[in-house]
Amino acid sequence: MAKYEPSAAASDVVEAVQALYIKEDAIGDEFAPPKLDAMVYLHDGELKRWGGAATKVESCVLVQDAEGNVGRLHLGTIHKIDTDTALAMSNSAEQAFDLGRGAWPRASVKERLDATERFVVEMEAQREPVVRMLMWEIGKSRKESENEFDRTVDYIRETIASVRQRNNQDSRLMVASGHVAQIRRSPLGVVLSMGPFNYPLNETFTTLIPALIMGNTAIAKLPRHGALSIVPLFGAFQRCFPKGVVNIFNGRGAETAGPIIRSGILSSLAFIGSSTAANRLRVQHPKPSRMRCTLGLDAKNAGIVLRDADIDNAVKQVISGTLSFQGQRCTAIKIVFVHARVADQFVEKLAAKVDAMKPHLPWAGEGGVCPLPEYNKVASMQAYVDDALAHGAKVVNKNGGVNNETFYFPSVVYPVNKECRLYLEEQFGPVVPVVRFELIEDVIDYIATSSYGQQVSLFGEEPATLGPLIDILVNMVCRVNLNGPCKRGPDCFPFTARKDSAEGTLDIESATRAFSIRTMVAAPITQPNRELVRSVITDRTSEFLNNDCLF
Repeated sequence: MAKYEPSAAASDVVEAVQALYIKEDAIGDEFAPPKLDAMVYLHDGELKRWGGAATKVESCVLVQDAEGNVGRLHLGTIHKIDTDTALAMSNSAEQAFDLGRGAWPRASVKERLDATERFVVEMEAQREPVVRMLMWEIGKSRKESENEFDRTVDYIRETIASVRQRNNQDSRLMVASGHVAQIRRSPLGVVLSMGPFNYPLNETFTTLIPALIMGNTAIAKLPRHGALSIVPLFGAFQRCFPKGVVNIFNGRGAETAGPIIRSGILSSLAFIGSSTAANRLRVQHPKPSRMRCTLGLDAKNAGIVLRDADIDNAVKQVISGTLSFQGQRCTAIKIVFVHARVADQFVEKLAAKVDAMKPHLPWAGEGGVCPLPEYNKVASMQAYVDDALAHGAKVVNKNGGVNNETFYFPSVVYPVNKECRLYLEEQFGPVVPVVRFELIEDVIDYIATSSYGQQVSLFGEEPATLGPLIDILVNMVCRVNLNGPCKRGPDCFPFTARKDSAEGTLDIESATRAFSIRTMVAAPITQPNRELVRSVITDRTSEFLNNDCLF
């Protein structure tokens, strides 16, 4: 198969990509990566030094040394724990929970929220090193890195407020059919949280923090890329949560996550990644029905541009949906269907807008294109394009495919057809496949038969056309976006999907429910029971059965 070469690329873009590195002696203090000690891991309330195998961490930002050699900058070395250590960490979490008898699961809601609030304060003090490491390690722009950090802090604070409000609602007693009861939510047990590389902080913490607040104990495995961005927060976890409640490590999944699951101690698995990996993990539990799974998985979200769409708005929103963080988002629009009547106009405008994007280093701009963290990403994007060209498509933007070792300029590929890999496979990167359609029924069939079912973006202006489409699509995906990109948030909105795209829901309210279970204390209404319940509440002998109001 022939390899595509962008022969008509603008010279300034080619030069910008070729020069997309920084000289080692020009890395100034204002954006230099922080120096971190990543050979420690958090286990049983201690920051323990690892003396075994380690992983070299390199930046996706290219650096030129004094001899003129250009390559990835060495950011540091991170521990890579072994199976025995992983099992020791899971044992610590198990002991801290102690089958529900541990101090943390029995703590009051107020005590758990107070600990989390202390953590947020300490977390905010580490904003700059976390943001810088997101830029250097995974190539996220300064603005996107700051947004990830700030949104995570907001998520934690909103979760605290949500749990406080629920506590106040649950403090009342319910009377029904001659019984009195108090119904609250109790923890599940030990949780394993595994976040992804593209949002290593946010998507790890949007499962880990709700699990902790609800009284579970936790083990968190860091993602393959982006692990260093969480290292600055190890100390805050150690100081703010009791011994054994939080355990965090880096290591190979087969040597750590697998053995932890096979041990049978987990009550919950929170995993963001591929459906293949999730299926491989979950079946290793000796009693799978005991392990509740919260999974964020693959997606192939479609954008649908109808013939009555506002083309300029559709182009703007499709670029945001396809190329934010270079398309490395599960919520990204990964294929665009355009009605034949407006397809040429749409593609022409889309190609021009994409070509206007500027390559830049993560701290040097916003709204452009940054380097890619995965080692094989440039080659894999090129392979998708080459396959599409072999099946009759073309790269319609002149700068598409300009690349270096870690950078790939977005390619708009049109017209993609059913024979192309891009038609069905999730490319998870800066390639935008566009499909021309005549009949909307063909697009509906595509979404209906897809392996995925997360979101769709629908672009149009005519209510009589949009209304029936909405009614069909809401039974195939879990979010229909009207004249806007596919996305997660606001975080009070449910974030979930169908088929191979998710299991469970991860908005603020749903996440706390995912890591807890409804539990009640109930009694027949008799005079002795009235006095008993009243005394337990008045004398404050129970953390569960009480009428405390938090504010």
